[in-house]
Amino acid sequence: MMDIQRAIPHRPPFLFIDEVEEITEESITARYTVRPELPALAGHFPSFPVMPGVLAMESVFQAGAILLSEKNAGLGDAIPALTRVRDARFKRMIRPGDVMTVRAEIENIVSTAYYMKGGVEVEGKLAMSVSFTCALAPRERVSR
Repeated sequence: MMDIQRAIPHRPPFLFIDEVEEITEESITARYTVRPELPALAGHFPSFPVMPGVLAMESVFQAGAILLSEKNAGLGDAIPALTRVRDARFKRMIRPGDVMTVRAEIENIVSTAYYMKGGVEVEGKLAMSVSFTCALAPRERVSR
């Protein structure tokens, strides 16, 4: 089983990948279960909780970051920085208890920019899709 927290810098409560099911040179399939205690659900919406669309997109971005980490033998001193989001489409609501199948794939690479697309399915049905670009950015050191 892949160590997700070793692959990317994201941590709970802002980690939206539970496990990686399959990873290839160009694509990844992962899973995330939407837990009723997810903090965002307390206010979105209290009487009818729905996974915020931006968090569904974030799960795709995190899957893409895991893919980039694997492709680049770890990120070293770089972090995957989201540089562009295009054509986000939301097809159906994602609710507490839903198991999200999260996919991301690399479409093109230009220097350190990775042009990608992905989406989330619930019970085999598309819930959202998005195209995005990530760059491997050097981690800046901050002195205190």
